Amino acid sequence: QVQLVESGGGLVQAGGSLTLSCAASGRTFSTYAMGWFRQAPGKEREFVAAISWSGYSTKYTDSVKGRFTISRDNFKNTVYLQMNSLKPEDTAVYYCAAPKTSGVVTATDEYSYWGQGTQVTVSS
Repeated sequence: QVQLVESGGGLVQAGGSLTLSCAASGRTFSTYAMGWFRQAPGKEREFVAAISWSGYSTKYTDSVKGRFTISRDNFKNTVYLQMNSLKPEDTAVYYCAAPKTSGVVTATDEYSYWGQGTQVTVSS
């Protein structure tokens, strides 16, 4: 079993920054990729970013490229999402997730473990 706990969400003005953290336990964290997703009200959950077990390979959805950075610290069993130049359309609940396999994947159904989510609200 894997436990994922997100933190770092909050209210920020457009153009501002936030860093989300996800603490993982219950599985050998350093051998698996990790991902971030988000879900806005009335919308489906969507992929945001993913990172390989080593941290050398990353993927981003187009709308956050150049603004968001995913990283990880395998000694701390933690994955991060640095979000800069935030826009009102980034407002959503952000979820940390662990995939079923070790690959860097983007589909929601490739992930089997989810955190409880953290709210990010960007005001205009």
